[in-house]
Formats: sequence, structure tokens, C-alpha cells
Amino acid sequence: METVQISLYVVIALVALALIFDFLNGFHDAANAIATIVSTGTLKPTQAVAMAAFFNFVAIFVFHLKVAATVGKGIVDPSVVDHYVVFGALMGAVSWNVITWYFGIPSSSSHALIGGIVGATMAKAGSAPLIWTGIGKTVAFIVISPMLGMLLGSIMMLIVSHSFFHSTPTKVDRWFRRFQIVSASAYSLGHGGNDAQKTIGIIWLLLITTGYLGQDSELPIWVIISCYSAIGFGTLFGGWRIVKTMGQGITKLKPYSGFCADSGGAITLYLATWLGIPVSTTHTITGAIVGVGSSRRFSAVRWGLAGSIVWAWVLTIPCSALIAAISWWIGRQIL
Repeated sequence: METVQISLYVVIALVALALIFDFLNGFHDAANAIATIVSTGTLKPTQAVAMAAFFNFVAIFVFHLKVAATVGKGIVDPSVVDHYVVFGALMGAVSWNVITWYFGIPSSSSHALIGGIVGATMAKAGSAPLIWTGIGKTVAFIVISPMLGMLLGSIMMLIVSHSFFHSTPTKVDRWFRRFQIVSASAYSLGHGGNDAQKTIGIIWLLLITTGYLGQDSELPIWVIISCYSAIGFGTLFGGWRIVKTMGQGITKLKPYSGFCADSGGAITLYLATWLGIPVSTTHTITGAIVGVGSSRRFSAVRWGLAGSIVWAWVLTIPCSALIAAISWWIGRQIL
């Protein structure tokens, strides 16, 4: 890969922008991890975000950097990436996150970043540098992750309903308030493990393409710690505009159904991270919540709201790509 040495100040500024995206990722997606446990009253909001932030960071000790490698090397040809492309990609992702957070739309930070990388790269060099196998896997999981979350959430509901059929509602509620803390913690662990790595991947790519890191060099530990810390702090501050939509807007949740949704979502995230596929935590938990609701009865899900969320998913990659392409051009003028 050809590298171009640029000002250290520009690199520092772009690393800072990447960490801002990572913070916004946690801030925007905090609702995914805590909405179910807050809406059921199992934990207070401050307790829930503290728990989620802790497990976001603890994921650093659990997961390998397969997702980071996919983002850094598996979406576009790294040889065409420069600091302008990185700037455009991050601005596209950050802008889309802010827009969707403002309107309370649970969109995907992950796919905003992927769209940003694709849009900025195409603005520079057209479609030739795109790695369609990597993009194809990512796009496929726009459908697969919510469907798998829905399936696993439904299965968990059936298992729980059968196992506790003869238990009193009071006993079920008491036990699943405890179980839900475990399931929400597991989901937050998967959230940190998959999402923090996307920012690690783009910083890794930036350092290589600008000559500050050799192609075969090990990733500096400060990059890993910074990214996991940034997403944890973002979760700690929490995107409250989205909590209501995710927690009770799609379907009414109780502790046992919240446990099933979190468990189904967590299993999906672990599988995707193990495979090295950058998936959307938003898509995953939304699918799981829909699966939990529809397993009770079809009408328990607010399908109109679910449909509007799907439209946000469809628009995320093209919209963030368009913003990234414009930002790439602006970056050429100012960097």
C-alpha cells in the first residue's frame, strides 16, 4: 500500500473526529442496550447506562479484532484511502448519527460508517476500489441480523412461556427482573465488542495510509483503549430521545419479554462479531423486540412504527454516502 506522510496535526484531528464518532455511536445506540431494562422498570436510567457503559468497555478483553479488520481492509481497497477519504467517511457517519438522533430515529451507526467509507471512496476514485464481497456481507446482514434477532427472540419467548407456564405472575416478574440484568449486560458486552471495533478499523487504516504505522505493524494499544473508552462514555451519556421508541414504542415489554429480546440480540451480536461482520446493534435489538411482541400475538407489534424504522435502515447507507462524498470535496479544500 502506498503511504503519504501528512501533518501530524491533521492525523491527530482525524483521530479525534473518529473518537467523536465512536462517542456518538455509544450515545446514539445506548437506547439499544438499556431501553428494555429501563422501560420495564428493572433499573433506573442512571443505573442502566452505567452498567451498559461498563460492559461496553469490558468487551475489550473478550473479542478479537475481526470486525476492525473488516472495516479497515474489507470494504474498500486500502490503497486508495487517504486522509481526505477518512475525513469524508467520518463526517458522513457523524452527520447521519446527529440527524437521526435529533428526530429520535433508531438508525445504524455501523452502516452510517460503512456508507461514509463507500461514499468518500467513490467520490475520489469511482466504484472500482469497492470490495463487493465485504460490502455484500455487510448489506446482507441488514436483513439477516434483524431476522435472526427476531427468530431468537421468539424462540426465547416460547421457551420462557413453556418453562414458567405454571408460575405466578409475581414470581415470574421477580425472577426476570434479576435475569434481565444479566441479559442486558450480555447485550452491552456484544454492543461494545462489535461497534467499538469499527472505529478501531478506520483509525488503523488512517495510521497506515498516512505513514504513521507500518502495514505489518501491530495496532497500538492506545487505539484500542481509546475506542472502547469513547463508546463507553457515549453510552454513559445516553441517547434518551431513542429510548422511548425502542423500549415501549414497538411493543409493550415486561421483564420476561425484555430478557428474551436482550438474549436474542446478544446471541446475534456474538455470532456476527465472531464472523468479523460489522452489524447494526439497532437492527439486531429491533428484530428481537419485534420477535418477542409477535410471538404473543401479531397485533402486539406497532407495525407502522416498525416500518418507519426499516425505512431509516434503507436510507442510512445511501444518505451517509452522499454526505461523505460532499464532505470529501470539502476536505480537499480545507485539509
